[in-house]
Amino acid sequence: MGTRDHDVGGVVTKESPESVDDTVSRLTEIVEARGMKVFAVIDHSAEARRSGLELRDTKVVIFGSPEAGTPVMESAPLIALDLPLKVLVWADGGQTKVSYTTPGALASRYHVSSELAGRLVGIDALTDALTG
Repeated sequence: MGTRDHDVGGVVTKESPESVDDTVSRLTEIVEARGMKVFAVIDHSAEARRSGLELRDTKVVIFGSPEAGTPVMESAPLIALDLPLKVLVWADGGQTKVSYTTPGALASRYHVSSELAGRLVGIDALTDALTG
């Protein structure tokens, strides 16, 4: 199982045994297999290269479920700034890292009830499956 550097400012980072590209591919497969939608994959490093800049391999996968997220946004409209959920997959030396804002941090930031915050906790199991 990947190791976990827990909670730096509400962000959890886990290690993936795969490359950045393979981790992103696997993440999108897991998301879709769990009935969620991948809204976008942002390739920051490719965009940097297009501008003549260097950036370590850095991609953000944006995904979610309207069924899970809509009630949360109805209750706390500003949480839409952080929804859909996002996972950063990035190269750190020879290691691939997977980082995301914890559901608890999101709930605290936007004063979301624990019942509604429960709609976001699946990201922990999803990233455990990804990095395990």
